[in-house]
Formats: sequence, structure tokens, C-alpha cells
Amino acid sequence: MDTGFVKLDVADHVALVTMDRPPVNAVSAEFHDELMRVFDTLSDRDDVRVAILTGAGRVFCAGADIKARAGREPQPGDFWQASRRAREAFHSILECRVPARRWGAGLAIVASCDLLIASESAVLGLPEIDVGLLGGGRHAMRLFGHSKARRLMFTGQRLSAAELYRLGVVEACVPADQLMDAARALAAEIAAKSPLAIRLAKHAMNAIEFMSLRDGYRFEQGMTGELAKSEDSREAMRAFVEKRPPVFKGR
Repeated sequence: MDTGFVKLDVADHVALVTMDRPPVNAVSAEFHDELMRVFDTLSDRDDVRVAILTGAGRVFCAGADIKARAGREPQPGDFWQASRRAREAFHSILECRVPARRWGAGLAIVASCDLLIASESAVLGLPEIDVGLLGGGRHAMRLFGHSKARRLMFTGQRLSAAELYRLGVVEACVPADQLMDAARALAAEIAAKSPLAIRLAKHAMNAIEFMSLRDGYRFEQGMTGELAKSEDSREAMRAFVEKRPPVFKGR
């Protein structure tokens, strides 16, 4: 599947989503629309259990296309349309029924993914303050503590991959030529689990993020009860007792 700026390849239950808008994968209206289409499609594909989101070229995603914005006069309604489109694009990743993992810039896209791996040369920040814009602060709060999120927002500070790993924001910091191998290894680990269990687990993690401890755990217990009715759940238990790899059917 190739929608222009966003390319999709699926193999072994793993979807590789590649953002490809040279030179630095800056986002535009068309870019957002294509990203939404791809991740909404993944939610309906039974052959996909996990997605890897990456960027072609040397930059994962440079964020907003500032050159395009600076070169045109906004028309009535443009701001609201662009804002709505960006929100929905980010949430298409967050709400996708399969886990997504990725690395690059574009902090809101980063924060919308489930797992993060960085190359040693990668950096992450909120440069909006330096180009006359705001945004990404709420997404930064999903990754960073109080003071660090505000420093990023107020100063445009850029953090190295090594620092992000030290802070526990990314799962791994690896040489650039090992990045895709590391991503595929983790994706394969997830894809080997019950697809039904993984989808329910992602749904639960999204739902409980801002719940109280009591309400969140009660919600998880409900998901556990739902999963326990499935063939996959019974197969996982049998495989554990019989000391063999499980064979999941996604039902």
C-alpha cells in the first residue's frame, strides 16, 4: 500500500509504516490525511499484530512544514481545519488497535506511539517556541516529568537519544545501522503473542491512563474477564502447563 507520503508493507504480522516526504518528512494536510488512512486501515487488518513507524531519509519527522506556512496567507477556517487534522492524525496512531513503535522527531507523533527506540544520532524536542508556534506540550507530558516538559516547551531544548534513554523515555538507544533490526526484534516479540490479547491490552492501557488506581484496575479486571472467554486465553494456559509454545488463532 502506497498512499504517496506514507508507505505500508506487511510481513509476518508486522506492518512497516514509512513516512516519506523529502527532505525531512515535514507534515502537511495531505501527510496527516494519509497517516490517518494507513493507521485506520491497520485497525481492520487481521494479518497485522504490531506496527513499526519510521521515516525515510535522515530525519524521522521534522514536525510542521514551516516553509509552506510562511509562504501563504491563511484563509478563514484554515487554522481550525489544520488543528483538527493534526489532532486526528496523532490519535489515529494512539487509537490504532495494534501497538505502534517508532523513532524520530515530531514529538506528538512520538508520544502517540506505544514503544520507542532511538538511534544514537537522534534528537527530540519542541522547537515551536523558536518559530512562532506552540504545541506538543501535552504530548510531552506523557513522556517527561513536570520540569523537563516545561523546559522543552519554554526553551525549545533538544534532547539526545542517550539522554532520552537515561530518562527512560526510549526502550533502547542503538547505532543507526542497527535501529531497524532492534525495532523488528521487539515487533516480532509482540507479534508472537495472542493478537486478541494484545489488542485488548492496548485498549486497556489507553483507557486507564488517566483513571484513578481503583477505576483503572477495575477496568483491567473487566478486560481480563473478556479475554478469559477466548480460545487464545485457554490455549495460553494449556501451553504454559504443557511447557510448549502456544499456537494462537486470534479468537
